[in-house]
Parts: sequence; C-alpha cells; structure tokens
Amino acid sequence: MFKPAFNPEPPFTHGQAPRTAVLLCNLGTPDEPTAPAVRRYLAEFLGDHRVVEIPRVVWMAILHGIILRVRPAKSAAKYATIWTDEGSPLIVLSKKMHEKVKTLVDIPVALSMRYGTMTILKGLQELHDKGVTEVLLFPLYPQHAMASTTTILELAEEHRKKYFPEMKFTIVPAFYNKPDYITSLGNSIKKHLEGYDYDHLLFSYHGIPERHVRKGDLTKTTCVFGTCCDSITDKNHGCYRAQCHETTRLIAGKMGLKPGTYSTSFQSRLGRDPWLKPYTDEVIPNLVKAGKMKVLAFSPAFVADCLETTIEVGEEYKELFEEAGGEHWQLVESLNNSPEWVGILEDLVKKS
Repeated sequence: MFKPAFNPEPPFTHGQAPRTAVLLCNLGTPDEPTAPAVRRYLAEFLGDHRVVEIPRVVWMAILHGIILRVRPAKSAAKYATIWTDEGSPLIVLSKKMHEKVKTLVDIPVALSMRYGTMTILKGLQELHDKGVTEVLLFPLYPQHAMASTTTILELAEEHRKKYFPEMKFTIVPAFYNKPDYITSLGNSIKKHLEGYDYDHLLFSYHGIPERHVRKGDLTKTTCVFGTCCDSITDKNHGCYRAQCHETTRLIAGKMGLKPGTYSTSFQSRLGRDPWLKPYTDEVIPNLVKAGKMKVLAFSPAFVADCLETTIEVGEEYKELFEEAGGEHWQLVESLNNSPEWVGILEDLVKKS
C-alpha cells in the first residue's frame, strides 16, 4: 500500500499567495484483466460503505464468501475484451485527457482514481510535493451521487486531515447542466444521426439504489420517484435522479428532439434491492414492442468509455435488443479526450 513520504511542509512566507492545483478523480479499474487483479479491485470498490450500505457484517460475508469467489473471473474476461496495449481504456483515456488539460491551465494538475492503484492519496502527495496549499477537487462525474462523488470527497478529506492538514479544498460541483457540456453531448449524438434515421434515442444512466436517493432527500418528503424529477427545484437540485432527467431534458431541448423519440433509463443494478427505474434491460424489449427498431444509446453519466459503456451498453444491451427483434443498436461514445471535453474541463477549472 502506498504511504505518503511525509515530506516537510513546503517553505511558506506570510503574505505569500497560496499555490493552487487541480486533482482530477475518476472511478478507476483493475491493474490488469486477470481474476486476481479484478478481485483486489472489486474488494475495494464493493467494500466501500458508500457504494453498498448493507450492514457491514452481513455484506462482508456475502462479498468475500460469494461475490469475490465468482465474479472476478467473469469480469476479468470482459475486461480482457476491451484491454489495449496501453491498458484499461478508462485509465488510458483519462491520462490522455489529463495531459491535454495540463497544457491549457497555468496551475499543476494531477490525476487520481477512487479505486485501484492510482489513488487519491498519491495524487494529493504529488501536489503536496509541488508546494500546493489549495486543491480544486474535481470528481469526473457529471451528476452527483453518494456512491460516486461523495465517496471521493470523503476519502480526500480523510487524507487531508491525516497527512496534509495545511491543505484547503475547493470542490468543483456537478456539471450535469452546464451549457457547454450539454452542447458537447449533443454534438456527440449528432455525429451518429448524420445519414441514419433512428427510431429512438435511449439515455442510459448508471443506476443507484433507491435508498441512496431517499437518504439524500433532506426534506424527507420531496422524493416520490415520479414527477418530483420533472424539473430541478430548490428541494431536489442535489438529487442524482433529478440531475439525470435534467441532463436528458437539456440535451433533448438543445437538439430539438420530439417527445416520444427519446427516454431515460438506468443500468448496472446489483443485488435484489430496488434501484432507480426504469431498468435499461427491461426498457429495451418494450422499445421493440413499440416498434422502435433502430435505437441510438448513450450513457451521459460517464465521461470516459469503460466496461459499463463499451460492454454493457454497446454489446450486452445490443444482444438483448436484437434477441427481442430489434434491427439496429448503436452506442454513442463518451466524450473521452475529445477537444470539446478538454475545453470544458479547462473552463470549469478556470471558473472554480
């Protein structure tokens, strides 16, 4: 396990301006597409209490007694199909994006992952060694969720208190509704609409347990998993489900999509607890029944392509769609390291 070098605090003169830097943080992946590497990764990921909130004693028994005995080999086989000579697509794309951003801003920029070996602790240590005293924490998640953004912020704060008490954090907020971001997503979709007539556009967001949304409802009365997400209000603006629906609405409005030609669903559910609905794998057969034979699918919850986009949406859902009688299924790629996305990152950093 990486341990900070505990370098002395950098020299500081009273009256000297603090040195600011950026720490970009994404999800992470295993180090290699093998069962042992995936097992280590899943143990950390699924062992995070912000990801799975089942009582710890019960969940640890399930995780280590069942899941980590069965799932690593299956997941490793999937990772192997997308692995490149450079490594995991999410890591490779994130590094390329990181290198581009560094050339556009005049402050240090570090890259870390919440899970895996490119840890947040290493990122903070790197910035500390450069004399940084103020850090812009930038979770690379468009929408805010307890199991994604919050777990990054909490772990970073734990490290700050323990190892870097002189540091101060500023959080770059969720950017699900930023105009330039919405325009960029729309442009990605339009590339696939040129020369092809799709029946439907499906926005498939990563799902989370319903109880996560309820827990985040500070009013305890706003969330009803229905019309409460029809618009962003003072009461629901921090709700992941509401933010996902708002992203869909803004893209549809920007592109002039007609009602009935697009919809929102949620993927990647785990376990038997109710997750956000509708479930993508249940929506797909119903699209075919409704005569939607040519579907364009997009996952706006991800800024870099990964297992959940390339394999789950691009291949597994395509197979499900075709088995139901669908004719053509196409995945829209994530923003990855595109010039538009890099420019958005630059702008968000400079405005934070």
